[in-house]
Amino acid sequence: MIKPQHAGLPRTSGMTLIEVMVALAIFALTGTAILKAASDHLRSVGQIEEVTMATWVANNQLTRAQLDDQWPPKNNLRGSAEMAGRVWYWQQIVTQTNDKDLRAVEVKVGLRQDYSDSVSSAMSFVAKATGGD
Repeated sequence: MIKPQHAGLPRTSGMTLIEVMVALAIFALTGTAILKAASDHLRSVGQIEEVTMATWVANNQLTRAQLDDQWPPKNNLRGSAEMAGRVWYWQQIVTQTNDKDLRAVEVKVGLRQDYSDSVSSAMSFVAKATGGD
């Protein structure tokens, strides 16, 4: 009887080529999912930062409208402000209310000079100053 040449040698166990390919595919899918999640997270952090800065610009303009002595506040007033190394473009919209001595002031803020977009907006009410002090 002819014995095979590998007879008597201890059988080594290992992974087959198919098992290795399946493991690599699993790692590749997992890595891709992790990279996508990290990318989405970084994008959302950037958006949150953008909205926060735009809201600060809007609140600054509303404070100026509150402190301004002119009555009624100017409608469709436009301007720009620099914050966090970027130029933000704002537009003030004044709306009449039921009270003749009160106006609703909304400030929309965006990154486009033509005011075609709005990243954030803020609204407040401005009352007519009384001269009785």
